Amino acid sequence: MAFDIGKLNARKAELAVLQQNPDLYKDIKRAQAINSEAKQLSDMLDDLEKKQSELDTLAAFIELAESETDESILADIRHTLDTLEAEIELLNLTTLLKGEYDGNNAIMTIHAGAGGTEAMDWAQMLYRMYRMYCDKNGFSVDVLDLLDGEEAGYKSITFLVKGTNAYGFLKAEKGVHRLVRISPFDSNARRHTSFASVEVMPEIDNDINIKVSPDELKTDTYRSSGPGGQHVNKTDSAVRITHLPTGIVVQCQSGRSQIQNRETAMNMLIAKLAERRERELAEKAGNIKGELKKIEWGSQIRSYVFQPYTMVKDHRTGFENTDISKVMDGEIIDFIYDYLRKS
Repeated sequence: MAFDIGKLNARKAELAVLQQNPDLYKDIKRAQAINSEAKQLSDMLDDLEKKQSELDTLAAFIELAESETDESILADIRHTLDTLEAEIELLNLTTLLKGEYDGNNAIMTIHAGAGGTEAMDWAQMLYRMYRMYCDKNGFSVDVLDLLDGEEAGYKSITFLVKGTNAYGFLKAEKGVHRLVRISPFDSNARRHTSFASVEVMPEIDNDINIKVSPDELKTDTYRSSGPGGQHVNKTDSAVRITHLPTGIVVQCQSGRSQIQNRETAMNMLIAKLAERRERELAEKAGNIKGELKKIEWGSQIRSYVFQPYTMVKDHRTGFENTDISKVMDGEIIDFIYDYLRKS
């Protein structure tokens, strides 16, 4: 694995010195960034130490098993080995996350595409899939904005995924997702194809390279269409911000006040501008991957087929899984790992 324990400990010591400087807290955002890095580094070093201890224990078990014939001991060894292999693979893959924002939280937006009600239902199914993935992998989810479909599902949903390396892993999901199934909304039980797009952006607290002037913004307020009680529904608490130079539009209605929603919307705008900058730099380098395309035939990054057979296939990497029920229950980590290995 590409872990230099000496360098990691040296960086940990540097951060500890910075944390002890009382002047650090005059700049709250810088203090938060340093504290966050220190925690991530400490967690990583603790994890590495734990894995080394587990490997030492496993080695002792294997030595014992050489003189034993008890099948239960061999079964325990196999189970421990499989568990450690998966955990070490995760640690190994984190070394591939070298992007500027890979360690950050992620802001994800799912838009229903071609397919009408079926596509809106598909957008809701994808949100459920990501929510279950997050629950299983230690990430938390906060819904920032939601536009319900007329009959079912979502026209769009934006949510924040919190946790170490959330953006680094979930950026693999950026693109168009295609669904093929017998539609529950078709009385003739015909097979339908529908699409939804997934945007993934890093949440950014402070980026001195991204500057937004107030005169570049158009701000609109409106009444929240989602849950939130009488206050949210009867006041213009929801906020929509348009960045005039780029045409980027962000909106938020999750907070109970206009101030909260404006702050969240501005964070979303900064995230979109940062993601746009990363994409432009990648295009210049000629290695753009995972770009958003028109939400229709021929542009999908992944297909989910329920009929006439079951198969989930990533068209970028060729990775496949025939257990579609597990995938829809959030078991997408193998798709993410395969993307990171090959990207």
